[in-house]
Amino acid sequence: MLVKNQGASQAAIAMEDQFGAHNYHPLPVVLHRGEGVYVWDVEGKKYYDFLSAYSAVNQGHCHPRIINKLKEQAETLTLTSRAFYNDRLGVYEKYVTQYFGFDKVLPMNTGAEAVETAIKICRKYAYEKKGIPEHDAKIIVCENNFHGRTTTIISFSNDETARKNFGPYTPGFIKIPYDDLSALEEMLKNEKNIAGFLVEPIQGEAGVYVPGDGYLKGASELCAEYDVLFIADEVQTGIARTGKLLAVHHEEVQPDVLILGKALSGGAYPVSAVLADNHIMEVIRPGEHGSTFGGNPIASAIAMEALEVVKDEKLAENSEKLGQIFRSEMQKIVDESELLVLVRGKGLLNAIVINDSEDSSTAWDICMKLKENGLLAKPTHGNIIRFAPPLVMTEEQLLECTEIIARTIRTFSK
Repeated sequence: MLVKNQGASQAAIAMEDQFGAHNYHPLPVVLHRGEGVYVWDVEGKKYYDFLSAYSAVNQGHCHPRIINKLKEQAETLTLTSRAFYNDRLGVYEKYVTQYFGFDKVLPMNTGAEAVETAIKICRKYAYEKKGIPEHDAKIIVCENNFHGRTTTIISFSNDETARKNFGPYTPGFIKIPYDDLSALEEMLKNEKNIAGFLVEPIQGEAGVYVPGDGYLKGASELCAEYDVLFIADEVQTGIARTGKLLAVHHEEVQPDVLILGKALSGGAYPVSAVLADNHIMEVIRPGEHGSTFGGNPIASAIAMEALEVVKDEKLAENSEKLGQIFRSEMQKIVDESELLVLVRGKGLLNAIVINDSEDSSTAWDICMKLKENGLLAKPTHGNIIRFAPPLVMTEEQLLECTEIIARTIRTFSK
């Protein structure tokens, strides 16, 4: 390998450490360029990306169609705010609602913003359509959820690192165990003023926890029975990541409210969205919610192209096929090594669980060794490693990566 800029990584890390807030603990690799499933660091070393910016680059790094659309729109019109109409937003709104099967979309920028938007819509719907007394609406959430890090969202998080010393917390949320229909039904039956149920179809940050068959369908049916909005947070699981366009489609569920982000732009720009039908979305009127950048021309153009790429390149189908191969190859390593407990996931959202405590450094050490071997991944919850490569990966590339992972794990095996 040709070393282009030796020492540049240390300089970049030191600069971030000196001038940036220490709110992340990155793997010590400084990336300079990306293309498809690959990224290169500032010294010129090439890696497989097995995180995909937490599933934001499902379409691969710097997909030429998306980047060309970004350039084209950036040279024409970037931002008008919503004080005026622009000629891209309406086209995008029609496209995205028809793409996912809803009447209306409310465009935002980040995943957390979209979750906050969905919470506001849910509460307003409860007050204006269901007659719940104002300020009394409650939203059911799941333990070990991850929906973002705004003040409202951390109010119902189990992650004490995200919560501690950020209170007082926002009331109005009830936590129940994930993947537990009995707990959901009990709450719906006995608790007053329930407005909605907010859930991740697969809990990604919790360690790619996949619920049992029938959970999402059952939850949707319970919500319909008790006139409660079923809100699916598909910021990470949506847009082909799990082998279907949406993770809820594995059980043929159409949520009342759908939250999207990340891969909605292919990682080229912050774009998020909340989708719902007219009878829900009509509770939002002028002045009640908004965003200067939400629905801007660049975001609108990029999102349409990013979704076209997903469809044209059959990324959901590829994710489904490669996910099965990946879990099969990982299961071989689980069977031969006492270091691994299990592999789980859907499509190309997967994780391996390390046979060690959550406070051990084993998963981190494995990720450091994977980095040395040319593959980038990151631990979550201490003893879990999440694997989520771009969906444009080929079978040949995937098998090369499973070989890297197997070789790396063997160096740690007990």
